[in-house]
Amino acid sequence: MLREMVRNFVSDRVEPQALESDRNERFNLGLFKEMGALGLLGLTAPSEYGGAEMDCTAVAIVNEELSYSDPGLCLSFLAHDQLFVNNLVHSGSESQKDRILSKVCSGEWVGCLGMSEPDYGTDVLGMQTFAEKTVDGSWLINGRKMWITNGIVDDAGTPADVVWLYARTGTDARGRAEITTFLVEKGMEGYSAGQKIEDKLGMRASTTAELVFEDCVVPAENMVGSPGESMIHLMRNLEHERVGLAAMSVGIARRCLADMNSYASDREAFGKQIREFGQIQRHIGESWAEYRAMRAYVYDTARQIDLAEAGHRLDSDGVKLFATTAAKNIADRAIQVMGGYGYVGEYVVERLWRDAKLLEIGGGTLESHQKNITKDLSRDPSAIDE
Repeated sequence: MLREMVRNFVSDRVEPQALESDRNERFNLGLFKEMGALGLLGLTAPSEYGGAEMDCTAVAIVNEELSYSDPGLCLSFLAHDQLFVNNLVHSGSESQKDRILSKVCSGEWVGCLGMSEPDYGTDVLGMQTFAEKTVDGSWLINGRKMWITNGIVDDAGTPADVVWLYARTGTDARGRAEITTFLVEKGMEGYSAGQKIEDKLGMRASTTAELVFEDCVVPAENMVGSPGESMIHLMRNLEHERVGLAAMSVGIARRCLADMNSYASDREAFGKQIREFGQIQRHIGESWAEYRAMRAYVYDTARQIDLAEAGHRLDSDGVKLFATTAAKNIADRAIQVMGGYGYVGEYVVERLWRDAKLLEIGGGTLESHQKNITKDLSRDPSAIDE
């Protein structure tokens, strides 16, 4: 039922605007708010806040279906629903949830996550954004966050309504950075949007921006949990995010496979359909096998994910490592099968090929997944035989 509803929404509302939004590098805020009316912007949130109370499998379904048509829009959805809303559901206080959740579930507010910085990405503990507690109990935050999806929500440069912000608050007993989470809201003194990142290779239908915190005053009640607790929920939510990004890859792969298969029947060369040629058969056959493998891996991993607890890093890293590269390769084959037609924007596979590349970088690079998998298998070789 969920898949059917989202698929119909994609066909009726998302597909007609996808090419134009990509060309104009425009986040379709109106369409995003329609998703709130459908109950999609708080998939894992409790119903009393307007959420759908669904699981990671439901998230994978929505991400797949949206990415079949418009991965850029889906990326904005992911940043809001999976990086902000889901984090607040599982780590926020009751008062924080009471005040904010209904606004983000409805789409009244657009949320984002602030972790990466101009000089720090995968090296999370190296972040330089710093929060200092003041005498009245509030926090003074200084720093910049970079590559923030939903950091700007419109052409006027309006910053996100609310940011799930990670900042240093000190050093722990082992000499490592102590990372703490804050809820920064639009209108708070010292919070503003910096540059909008333009002329991106792909995901152009989502906005990417720099966020600036300059003597930003955040009240004590907007700190999430206690100082230094961020790494616990950061790692838990990364598992959820990585499955979501892998599910986006499934949508990209399915669309590219469908389009190349259809084209191979419609196009003729030397008096016969091009699907009769062995070179084309290899592209379609390998794409089908990889698509089915990635789909099975994504939904098997999604079924295992407990949104309230960490513990599935091996497969959340593994599925993103495999699915994102497979989607890019399938998109590349689709362009090859379609020739010149596949190379132009009117035919969707060109856009999906560009969008797919980001999935090998965002939410954890391929290299970080390879490192994590190797480390986890060293700790627990028995996982191989399970």
